[in-house]
Amino acid sequence: MENSQYKLFIEVLKRINKVGVLKNIVLIGSWCIPLYKEYFLGTSYVTSITTRDVDLLVPLPLNIKVKVDIENLLKDLGFVLGFSGPQGYMKLEHPDLSLEFLVPERGAGLNKPFKLPQLGLNAQSLRYLNLLTTKIINVEVNGFKINLPHPAVFALHKLVISKERKNKDKGEKDQEAAIRIIRALLDKGEADKLKFFFMSFTPKLRKVIINILRNMGEIDLIDVFERS
Repeated sequence: MENSQYKLFIEVLKRINKVGVLKNIVLIGSWCIPLYKEYFLGTSYVTSITTRDVDLLVPLPLNIKVKVDIENLLKDLGFVLGFSGPQGYMKLEHPDLSLEFLVPERGAGLNKPFKLPQLGLNAQSLRYLNLLTTKIINVEVNGFKINLPHPAVFALHKLVISKERKNKDKGEKDQEAAIRIIRALLDKGEADKLKFFFMSFTPKLRKVIINILRNMGEIDLIDVFERS
């Protein structure tokens, strides 16, 4: 995968890494999918990327020790500052990519931007993002390391949020991506890891996952998660 969009994506992360911030950030969302190829070497895992959205999770409590102007850092690449929603969530927009920072929602939720003065931006807080930090893996790309959720956690989270989507097509794409990753994990012989992370979710979320799999007709996967 060496198209211009991917090259830009790598350049963005390379710059964020160079200023010492990438180690405190977790890449989430669909851009994880192509980067899991390294994890699934030797399996039939096949992937592509068709989204502009690059989602970067900043775990809480904040552990970023340096102060960086991300907008200025990426300006010469063609990124401009934009805002979404009436709350004014910041995004860095480019014709090929849209970069957004997110934080896990806490308590009753925060219906306003979460300030990230260390980065000169704000973040949107969303439900269930804490699930993605249950287990982090590192992959090396172009000589630097990127934090990703473990594929099992990523897939289970995709199933959970698929029912939260207002856009039905996006929800279905979440489910398709999750099933593809789950089957790659089974192909890799990691059924036990799948079950382990599944059991780390709350009973309510486990029920949501099972119901989604049942509605999708993925009965053999239900057996994996419910096997004693």
